[in-house]
Amino acid sequence: MLLPQTPFSRVVDPWLEKIGQRISWLWVVLLVVIVANVLLRYVFNQGRIEFEEIQWHLYSTGFLMALGYAYQADVHIRVDVLHEYMTPQTQAWVELYGILLLLLPFIAFVLIFSIPFVWISFDLSEVSQAPGGLPFRWVIKAVLPVGFSLLLLAVCSRLSRLWVFLFGDAGGS
Repeated sequence: MLLPQTPFSRVVDPWLEKIGQRISWLWVVLLVVIVANVLLRYVFNQGRIEFEEIQWHLYSTGFLMALGYAYQADVHIRVDVLHEYMTPQTQAWVELYGILLLLLPFIAFVLIFSIPFVWISFDLSEVSQAPGGLPFRWVIKAVLPVGFSLLLLAVCSRLSRLWVFLFGDAGGS
């Protein structure tokens, strides 16, 4: 389904694409960290908790920061077996209702509860409980509201495009 561009989507979509392209390099960094950790552990008999923790930090950051890009680029998971048999109009209506009834409330829920989650961690100067673990636990927790804020931008962009597709030009697409 080809959706028309809107003034909002013309600003937001390229920005999300750049973020997605830059974040994709985290997977290369993650691969290097995993290989280094495996070599240290099995070749040199040295396990490092920092490497274990940085792995899940990199994975979480890559996943959460790429959510907005994946939605904007329309490469997210969907049930294609049903979707491919629908007309573009029906696809748009299903997506509109999905956004309004499921996705936006979920994003709001995550944002509402993740900000105090990060703030408490920052206020307590939370660190890893593992000996030799990473400090500044609030930094990785802060990726949650940032990633979901990017997803919210992508959803708003997609919503504006769906709206114009379903209801016509809303003033300058």
